[in-house]
Amino acid sequence: MAGPAVRVAMWSGPRNISTAMMRAWENRGDCAVMDEPFYAHYLAQTGLDHPGRELVIAAGDPDWRSVAARVSTAPGPGVAVSYQKHMTHHLLPGMGREWLAALRHVFLIRDPRRVLVSYVKSRPNVTAADIGVLQQFEIYEYVRKQLHQQPPVIDADDFLVAPEAQLRALCTHLDVPFTPRMLQWPPGPRPSDGVWAPYWYAQVYRSTGFEAPRSEAAHVPAGFAGIIEEVMPAFEALRALRLRT
Repeated sequence: MAGPAVRVAMWSGPRNISTAMMRAWENRGDCAVMDEPFYAHYLAQTGLDHPGRELVIAAGDPDWRSVAARVSTAPGPGVAVSYQKHMTHHLLPGMGREWLAALRHVFLIRDPRRVLVSYVKSRPNVTAADIGVLQQFEIYEYVRKQLHQQPPVIDADDFLVAPEAQLRALCTHLDVPFTPRMLQWPPGPRPSDGVWAPYWYAQVYRSTGFEAPRSEAAHVPAGFAGIIEEVMPAFEALRALRLRT
């Protein structure tokens, strides 16, 4: 691939297929990945008690400005794609947005009901801010209005029905050649995984490719119904813009 490297920011909430997507891009062979580079800053600023909190802060960079400079910089020689897995809720209100102009943006959405049911298994105290849907819509609108990009939106359920077709369409949008290597990868951990991986990545460790979508309905406990009501309008607005293949 000729020309400068493509810097891709994939914006997702938690408990999505974001780590499997990171595996797919890393397995290309021409791509360097970043796993949630703003996580240390997010935990240091919010004081939230996440699994492995102190490890995450110690291993990461809690200064968002230096992280933003790093993700905006061209990767090293031989790297055609810099793929960045970002959590939308890590982009806190006090952080600047100007560095976003250096990136190509993609939004990975998932039904908030499925997100919530999965999320509470690891962290039962949850708010609407924790699952990132409202922030995802805010970032999308910034990219659309301020950066004049029309970023693709990928719905996880649609993607898992036809991962090759979706990846081909996404690669075309990003001007990156598709390779079948994105559809399969070796199981196990990676040096590129964040130090939080043992708390969250067990299923991805076992995977060798994208799994079929689940067909059963997500039953949200009654105590969390208010969260779903709060975030569904933002999710539906994004879903209406999803990539169709």
